[in-house]
Amino acid sequence: MPSVYTHITLDITDQIGVIKLNRPSVLNSWNEAMLGEMISAFRELDQHERTVFTVLTGEGRFFSAGADIRQDIPKAPENATAAEKKLFYMRKFSRDHTKILVLALNGPGVGGGAAWFTGLADIILAVSGAYLQVPFNSLGLVPEFGAAQTFAQSIGVRRANDLLIFGRKCSVEELENWGLINRVFPAQGFVDQVLAYLQGQLEANDGGSMLETKRLTNGPLRAERMLGMIDAANALAERFVEGVPFERFARRNEELKMARKARSGKEKASL
Repeated sequence: MPSVYTHITLDITDQIGVIKLNRPSVLNSWNEAMLGEMISAFRELDQHERTVFTVLTGEGRFFSAGADIRQDIPKAPENATAAEKKLFYMRKFSRDHTKILVLALNGPGVGGGAAWFTGLADIILAVSGAYLQVPFNSLGLVPEFGAAQTFAQSIGVRRANDLLIFGRKCSVEELENWGLINRVFPAQGFVDQVLAYLQGQLEANDGGSMLETKRLTNGPLRAERMLGMIDAANALAERFVEGVPFERFARRNEELKMARKARSGKEKASL
């Protein structure tokens, strides 16, 4: 039976749980409310007795455009010390997920939409024609969720640097060749193909054994990855203390407003 959320949907069918980002009008960019719902949904599936796979996908043409830059960035109290400000921005934003996390990229992923779960997923399936781009540095940020470490582990340091330092846009076909993405599916009926593929794995393999294999594979990496995530959170907090992201986000918002105004002017002129 589907669970009720506002910014996402959650459906559980037999041994597969599907979390779908559901803000297609803003390209599934996430705000605080959506992130809270995602955490609740992951917890619900993690505690579910029967599920083996947790699938994360999106509604519409994008998987996710990352953070919704139209929302105000939370600020630490103005009278806080530098250390207090840093602690304000450092959050615990991840927990162990025992089920097999399948990222099903139904479209492009940008920023956090490209980095957060791409680094943490156990299996990544993608629709043909999609791409990933991680422009954190252009916004005065750093790779979040320990993405610098997990990307380097998956595709090597130099390819990870190309993606993360320069923010290069890469097609899922190229990323499949690099080993970051497991399989690319045709666009028609993408989610149905993903579910059929996973159902086939459940028929061919024992669910309990697959979950234990995930534990054995990820166990030795856990401590190193947690340190990487803490290091990334520390670096990101430092960027916010310095104020760089606020300036970059404000500039980007102005650029978006000017672009919308220019488009509106062209539309009126064509009438």
